[in-house]
Amino acid sequence: MKRFVSGAVALIATGWMASAQAADIPYGSRTPYTVNQPLNFYSWAGPYLGANLGYAWGSVDHNPTRPSGFVGGAQVGYNWQTGPWVFGIEGDIQATGADDTFAPWKFSNPWFGTVRGRAGYAFSNILLFGTGGLAFGELRGETFGLSESHTSAGWTAGVGAEFGFAPNWSAKVEYLYVDLANSNFTITGVSNGYRFGLVRAGVNYHF
Repeated sequence: MKRFVSGAVALIATGWMASAQAADIPYGSRTPYTVNQPLNFYSWAGPYLGANLGYAWGSVDHNPTRPSGFVGGAQVGYNWQTGPWVFGIEGDIQATGADDTFAPWKFSNPWFGTVRGRAGYAFSNILLFGTGGLAFGELRGETFGLSESHTSAGWTAGVGAEFGFAPNWSAKVEYLYVDLANSNFTITGVSNGYRFGLVRAGVNYHF
């Protein structure tokens, strides 16, 4: 009986030591999250893909309507990092429910997209950044059963913050101001453009 108990204790001890050693083996997670590296080695470099959800509000030039509504879409980008400085490029495409009706006029912004540069400063796994670049999208006007749409280009600029919270994953929040250039609308007889602010939150997967 003593031999059986001694053998069982030895077997349990051997298994516990093997488990402890296995816990020290890296499992292929991103470099910032390996056991032997602190968070101040977090790397933002490389490609990423994600999704976002937010809210937009704005106004139409030469028209009393003020379209606003929820916004959702996807983004893709690439970062380069030199020390704490992070530089990148990001593009996104958004579907929106932003619209407004005033008297006989209704204006809406069914979709828009941006292609932007990003520049920021990283505090370990926290990135603060500014962004700006090209914006493009559709402005649709309706009145008395008539509808007219124009797709125009413009510019955008904003700021944001991103937080690496798990291997390969980060969350972000950002504000953008978007200016879609004016186009001549036949149904209004004047040029109309859409300018709006946007607050959105999103998640990114880093490859």
